[in-house]
Amino acid sequence: MDLFNGLINAILRGFYAVFAWAPPIVGLAVLSVLVGIGMLWVYRKTSNQEKIRTVKRRLHALLLELRVYADEPGVTLRTQISLLAANLRYMGLALRPALWMALPVAILLIHLEGFYGRAPLPLGQEAIVTAGVSDVGGVAAPELLPPPGVEVSAPPVRILDKGEVSWRIRPAGDVSGQLRLRLGGQTVEKTIEAGGRPRFIPGKRVRPASSALWHPDEPRIDSSNVEWVDIRYPDAEVGLWGMRMNWLVWFFLISMLAAFALRKRFGVAI
Repeated sequence: MDLFNGLINAILRGFYAVFAWAPPIVGLAVLSVLVGIGMLWVYRKTSNQEKIRTVKRRLHALLLELRVYADEPGVTLRTQISLLAANLRYMGLALRPALWMALPVAILLIHLEGFYGRAPLPLGQEAIVTAGVSDVGGVAAPELLPPPGVEVSAPPVRILDKGEVSWRIRPAGDVSGQLRLRLGGQTVEKTIEAGGRPRFIPGKRVRPASSALWHPDEPRIDSSNVEWVDIRYPDAEVGLWGMRMNWLVWFFLISMLAAFALRKRFGVAI
């Protein structure tokens, strides 16, 4: 799992670095267009284009019939039933390519959250670091060692019923380093990003392989005492022409527009 996640992350880091000179919307827009083109290709390869075109012609004919015979209730009712059946047929034909695209797109979105979904910790403001540990009620409290430029501003707080320990930290300057968590003679590191321009910001670091699919930004924890470590980062927004929205909105909007605009060039009936 670490190898798979690391490969995808390395590819996206390289892509992200190409557009490091520009606002985040530039790289996100290019990537969204590429994804839109990729979805067109998958749709064409996995769908029955001839049947889709036939069903679309049937839908257009039924809509026209519905308009022409609007004053005849019997004909209108039969047409509406036929229209419903044709729509269900169209949805069934579109289901297969949608299933083919669902998993790759979902994996891509999970990885992109670290690039566009989080903002660095604000300087001078407190943030929360939380770890899930195996023996939260043990005598020896976990120890958090911050990198230079970050201070631990309060003692750890243990939440026994959840198996969690939390600290308050405060970054005083731009930081791109490693927090270290010591527990039971073992040390776990967690990347921390504070201040500066937008960049890749890893999310929760986890130990179980089953959780690594949803939290792929860093290698899995190699410790029997710590299940996960997380830093509560603020949400990032991507801006264009004064409009600032969550990156997912821009991603789906641009990719769908690109797919719609290029569908005829690729010979795809949607």
